[in-house]
Amino acid sequence: MRYKFKYQPYKHQLDALEKSWDKNFFALFMDMGTGKSKVLIDTIAMLYDKGKIDSALIIAPKGVYRNWERKELPTHLPDHIEANIVVWSPQKTKKKQAELATLNEPSDKLQIFLMNVEALSSSRGVWSASQFILCHRTMLAVDESTTIKSRTANRTKNLIKISRNAPYRRILTGSPVTKSPLDLFTQCEFLEHYVLGHSSFWTFQNRYAKMVRKTMGAHSFNHIVGYQNLEELNGIIEPFSFRVRKEDCLDLPDKVYTQRSVELTKEQRVLYDQMKKNAMSVIENEGIMSASTVLTQILRLQQVCSGFAKLEDGRTINVSNNKLPELLSVLEETDGKVIIWGNFTYDLELIRQELIKTYGIDSVELFYGNTPAEERQLIVERFQDPDNPLRFFVGQPRTGGYGLTLTEANTVIYYSNGYDLEVRLQSEDRAHRIGQTNKVTYVDITTEGTVDQKVIKALRSKIDISTKVLAEGYKEWII
Repeated sequence: MRYKFKYQPYKHQLDALEKSWDKNFFALFMDMGTGKSKVLIDTIAMLYDKGKIDSALIIAPKGVYRNWERKELPTHLPDHIEANIVVWSPQKTKKKQAELATLNEPSDKLQIFLMNVEALSSSRGVWSASQFILCHRTMLAVDESTTIKSRTANRTKNLIKISRNAPYRRILTGSPVTKSPLDLFTQCEFLEHYVLGHSSFWTFQNRYAKMVRKTMGAHSFNHIVGYQNLEELNGIIEPFSFRVRKEDCLDLPDKVYTQRSVELTKEQRVLYDQMKKNAMSVIENEGIMSASTVLTQILRLQQVCSGFAKLEDGRTINVSNNKLPELLSVLEETDGKVIIWGNFTYDLELIRQELIKTYGIDSVELFYGNTPAEERQLIVERFQDPDNPLRFFVGQPRTGGYGLTLTEANTVIYYSNGYDLEVRLQSEDRAHRIGQTNKVTYVDITTEGTVDQKVIKALRSKIDISTKVLAEGYKEWII
């Protein structure tokens, strides 16, 4: 394939482009960390250069869509393409209204509109998206397309409706089937009506699900007990999809890093700003700045980002936050066993409760200071057993980050981070060590505009934060 890429694709990305770039609709079923975003951006660039499209509307979850603006597009969109990139906002300020208006005006630039999928549940979001599509020849793409697997959700219905006016359509996800093969119906319906050979969900379900009739009181209903004809379904999907797993990508680096960001809730923002003022006061009143004082204040700000705060009177209060829903969203896209690291005991307990609700009590174990010594090795053995239902190892890096072999996982999620570089590196190597036969993806869940992102940047750059804090000054970190 001859094309002036900004960065040369890996072989599996080239294979995906060869099969898909000029297709009107296509599904990129590529594991997290295998570079599906680059494939989409290169596809958009190639179609734009050929005069096939003049715009792109990219729909993604809240934790992802801003990443397209800040990282993916600047990194992969070829330099010869000028683009007007606008990010959706529910705010109705004059500035934002004017910015949105530029999208629908004639332009020599590639028009790119980035929206969070939740916006498609609102009439204003639907109107903005549909107007954009009607004004252009658009590539419409849904990143992490399992967010539209629910056929009854308004955003799913709305997206399917507006997709009919977009000449090019893509879905991107690492795990198109999160709970059952029936998850595929609305994702494929978004791509093309009747592409699976069924005009209604019910005929699709009757073909691929095994059902028995159950009666409870005065009500009777169909209960799914299994699935059938799956080879046939795979054969139908194959012509318009590309599937790649991390273990198939021999040219990928051994460690792949990615980030999912969330916004502070209103409750968090009030408390975070208050804590920030308190932190400044504590540091300035001490007279001589010490790294330990600044790090303590950073830790308190991180606690707010995780959804709790320890008050002066010793009480711990819960604060609404967006990190936990984002974690569950990441897990929906992930196959196999997963290590989840959290810096705070509060995090671990909260994560455990949510995973039990979603995946069952046998799916998760905690590994931290309070885990009895006699149980620790048993937990590791169960996690390392591919046939054991224990899927999620939820641990504190200072306790579980040293000495353990957890190579059954090739996805490691950091729900919250400490500031100790050695602890971070050691915890990364629990999965990335002898015995690991796959690439390992590391996902950091961070909170926009907070110390979270400063800490991640330093740790990823292998910088000792305690030294960095003194070198830069506390205001660079706290403010």
